[in-house]
Amino acid sequence: EVKLVESGGGSVPAGGSLRLSCTAWGFTFDDSDMGWYRQAPNECELIASIRSGGRIYYADSVKGRFTISRDNGKNTLDLQMTSLKPEDTAMYYCVAAKNVYLGPTDCTGRREWDYWGQGIQVTVSS
Repeated sequence: EVKLVESGGGSVPAGGSLRLSCTAWGFTFDDSDMGWYRQAPNECELIASIRSGGRIYYADSVKGRFTISRDNGKNTLDLQMTSLKPEDTAMYYCVAAKNVYLGPTDCTGRREWDYWGQGIQVTVSS
């Protein structure tokens, strides 16, 4: 069975850092595209993705502050977040797909992603 399990969330002051991790089971990780979605009351967007071939996408809102990476030997996906802002407060979801085209990166694009983790909370205080 497919599982995606996030870890590493929590609460930090503005300007701080957090590292999120996602561990995957039940599918061919190295052949899959991976990403991070975040959802908040007034936001729903793909913030970063890394394809099986290594190509990386970042949303403008996090570009220059967040770094996505993967370790195919460990079936893990990481998101290093620095210079955190209160507007980064959200639930963060690890997502996976066999192939994504990166069409809409808002909530309408969720259907592109086959598997979702349960989500992990990140809270940034001002």
